[in-house]
Amino acid sequence: MRKSYLSLFFSLLFAAGACDQSGSRVNPIEEALASENPNIKRVMDSIDRFEVQIRYTQIDRRNDSILFTDYDFQVNERNYFYPASTVKFPTAVLALEHLNQTDTLDRNTRFYVEGDSVETTFATAVSQIFAVSDNEANNRLLEFLGQDAINETLLKKGIFPVRISHRLGYHTDDVTTKPLIVYLNDSTTATTKPTINSVPEPLQLNKIQKGIGYYTEDELVEEPFDFSLKNYYPINAQHALMKRVIFPGQFDEKERFDLSQQQWEFLLSAMHTLPREVGYDPEEYYDGYCKFFIYGDTKDTIPNYIKIYNKVGFAYGTLTDCAYITDAENDVEFLLTATILVNKDGVFNDDKYEYEEVGIPFLAELGREIYSYELNRKK
Repeated sequence: MRKSYLSLFFSLLFAAGACDQSGSRVNPIEEALASENPNIKRVMDSIDRFEVQIRYTQIDRRNDSILFTDYDFQVNERNYFYPASTVKFPTAVLALEHLNQTDTLDRNTRFYVEGDSVETTFATAVSQIFAVSDNEANNRLLEFLGQDAINETLLKKGIFPVRISHRLGYHTDDVTTKPLIVYLNDSTTATTKPTINSVPEPLQLNKIQKGIGYYTEDELVEEPFDFSLKNYYPINAQHALMKRVIFPGQFDEKERFDLSQQQWEFLLSAMHTLPREVGYDPEEYYDGYCKFFIYGDTKDTIPNYIKIYNKVGFAYGTLTDCAYITDAENDVEFLLTATILVNKDGVFNDDKYEYEEVGIPFLAELGREIYSYELNRKK
């Protein structure tokens, strides 16, 4: 694991205490971002261009109590960023909850979407969402739930603001879900009823129009790209969902997800399982493929004692990761959510985004800096 000298210095400094000489609480994110590591520095030298937002949570256990200490850097739910595949996380969780509340279905029930030739199970769809961020798996679960049900359920559980308005991987204005044909047994099927969802209203947020142009098919339109009808899932909502999934006992019953113990354990397993562990080619889908923090910029094997429960998203030049990271050997655990926009030319849909050159290295190094701090933090 790579550590800069400055990172190690800060880690040792933090171990001595969480306050500076004036007694003010030190923000570990800001200290991590002060690193001279080029993966961090090139972003910090032009920070306004990258629209970075970060939330980090320290976790302290005292007997039977769990204490959270949150730190933010530029987190503002009014400043829009495109959440991309991170929206698959709530869809997967709510699909499992809905199954748990339906007597005739479980996660191993086979089904297919009307008009689609692919037969799958709910368990397979959830696994594909976390292992390789599969768009079609997400869309099948969205047809099962409907956008309005997702949004309303999250709001009731205190996770807001959120607006899921569309499927992923292709454009459609259709707000009606497609029926699912489910196998009740080997010879009997049933068909779910389609639901008509609300037509999305344009979001009224800062930075909702981005860049200087965008491509539509082969034509360049020289005006900012409008995200106002897109999905909306800001940092605070992502972080809140992760807390409820990992630490359900820390929340009131009405704020928890209604999952059986088996469903919850299955979800946690799916969240940290690596692509090679469910049969994907490790050359193409290496361990860090959907684990941006710490390992995103390397093809190294993640050691067994480190588990990263997370969901990433990357599209339109925006990279986001929301994670709970544990190290069983060194008694480390923390929550980290971050997003960055890497679109130097300001043009969208031109496939010229600095994912590999800037975005993923930044998130990976951020994860390493926070992990290094946690290794030495006095608890």
